[in-house]
Parts: sequence; structure tokens; C-alpha cells
Amino acid sequence: MECLHCKGKMVQGTAPFSVDRKGYHISWDSIPAWICTQCGEPYLGADEINRIERALQQVDAETDGIKQGLA
Repeated sequence: MECLHCKGKMVQGTAPFSVDRKGYHISWDSIPAWICTQCGEPYLGADEINRIERALQQVDAETDGIKQGLA
């Protein structure tokens, strides 16, 4: 596999991932990813992206419930 950024060699490893949205911040320290050995750019696979999206949807629903309880 070749890095889309610098054309370096990609190896399997882990990478941090964080997101700010809807008034909250979530951070994972170690998500499985392909990492470029040359520039360090991480690329997440489709499975990891889908899992992150599902987790964020659940947090969105809980956050909406908290906000409604404050109203």
C-alpha cells in the first residue's frame, strides 16, 4: 500500500483520533490504522470509520437527551 500524501510505504499500526462536535470532544488514543513510514500520515480503514460513526451517533443521541433534560 502506498501513501496518498507522499507515496511512502504504509504499515499497519495505530493512530490517535479525536473529534469536536455538538458541544463535546471525544478522543481515542489508539485506533487501528495504516501509517506511512515516511511522513507518518495515518489512514483509517472502512471498518474503523464505521465503528467511529456508530459510536458518535450513540453519543449524539445521549447528548441530545441530556440537553432536553436541561430545557
